Amino acid sequence: MAAETEIKLSLPPRAARLLAALPLLAGSAPLRQKLLNTYYDTPDLRLLRERVAVRFRKKGREWLLTVKRAAPSIGGLARRDEWEAAALPGDFDFSHVGDRKLRHRLESLRDELAAAFTTDFTRTAWLLETPPGARIELALDRGRIEAGSRKEAVCEIELELLEGGASALFDLAGRLQAALGEKYALRPEPASKAERGYRLLAGTPPGTTRSSPVTLHREMSAMAAFRAVALSCVAHLQGNEQGVRESDDAEFVHQARVAIRRLRSAIRAWKPVLPAAFVTSFDPRWKALAGAMGDTRNWDVFLGETLPALAGAHRGGSSNNPGNPDNPGNAGFDRLARHALNRRADSRKIVRTALLGVAYSRLLLEFTAAVLALPDDPEPATQPFARRFLGKCARKVARLAAGTRNGGAASRHRLRVALKRLRYALEFFAPLFPGRRQQSYHLAVTQLQDLLGRLNDLVVAGRLIGETPFRRQAGEFDAWATERSAPLLDELAPALDSFIRQKTPWKKHR
Repeated sequence: MAAETEIKLSLPPRAARLLAALPLLAGSAPLRQKLLNTYYDTPDLRLLRERVAVRFRKKGREWLLTVKRAAPSIGGLARRDEWEAAALPGDFDFSHVGDRKLRHRLESLRDELAAAFTTDFTRTAWLLETPPGARIELALDRGRIEAGSRKEAVCEIELELLEGGASALFDLAGRLQAALGEKYALRPEPASKAERGYRLLAGTPPGTTRSSPVTLHREMSAMAAFRAVALSCVAHLQGNEQGVRESDDAEFVHQARVAIRRLRSAIRAWKPVLPAAFVTSFDPRWKALAGAMGDTRNWDVFLGETLPALAGAHRGGSSNNPGNPDNPGNAGFDRLARHALNRRADSRKIVRTALLGVAYSRLLLEFTAAVLALPDDPEPATQPFARRFLGKCARKVARLAAGTRNGGAASRHRLRVALKRLRYALEFFAPLFPGRRQQSYHLAVTQLQDLLGRLNDLVVAGRLIGETPFRRQAGEFDAWATERSAPLLDELAPALDSFIRQKTPWKKHR
């Protein structure tokens, strides 16, 4: 078995044409090969569900049977178990697969395997010796993926580690980006060719990715726990990248923004054990990206939730029953809607440009490399560290909650932000404090945060309308928002009381 460690980077075709001329590659003679790969699965795609890839590759006159156990790519870096052996096309001999359980599983499915999709590309590869003592194959792949009548172009670089540490891959990726300059971004590619092939086979656009639970255990060091949480947040973000770039579905931006908020919350939670230079280097860069996404998210909520409800109330109906279209005020709301659509389109363009830019690619690569390079100090242990941080968050929330009962929008906003940090920390550390008490406490935090979020949406909508030239609609919004917020404010005191009565799951209670 070979453990494959590689970074995959997509690049524009124009940048691919410049690659061979880079001085970085001048000392290595390229090897050019045509590679035709056919991926196999059962009719019900069981291998896909089990995250296993089986392919036949034609490499010159030679045929190879490859089995890979898929692993998520984070920041472009992927580590996969791989077994490869010479074979005759169509002869599924899995005797070379070293994992006995996997080998038996594949043998049980042998008669059901059928061609699912193909990848057909030309690979130009350079073998590079990089200091200190690392060997890396740099492969430029150009071609296409085909699944039935559907096709997708491939233009990407694979940096495969042959010898040395993973840091050498990130160093080489950085040097390549520097050599190409600011015009062309080497974008970390989270999806393998096989994953893209399956997506093409299904013929469906990518769906949103939500955060996944992180497996922490009591024996982990605090630094090891941070590494697991931070890389999970990066995977959450990258799972929504394509949707943000290519889709108008508001949920992609929302989930990408949640991923960054969770990541920044993790950096703040683990700040006492993180190197100061790590925090000062990365937190402001993530904050800037989150800010760009926040503007888009605000307009998404305004157009998808607030404005339809406001217009429906103004027209004497609902958003699905708009009432009298001849009402002269309706034209003002229509103009406001068009204005909001334009503002959202502008903000969405900014976000998409950012995700396609060199700065974002560098941030992903540099952050992932820095996380992997963090010193693995066994102290402090994760569970005591988690108790201290959760207690600190809970005390801050309790202090702000007391001031929120008779406070205004600003105090509610401060409490909402503190609750988000507490909620994310609860989710990070949930495996350390399992049980009903943890679930009950998390539910109380979530319900209170959601209530404050609905109140905050009204405040944000008022600010957005106030920035437009539609003064009449702004006045009507103020009256509507006051009426709308009244029952929510009535719910606030009971929700605060419910939260305060909760027993904290990280403490022992009699």
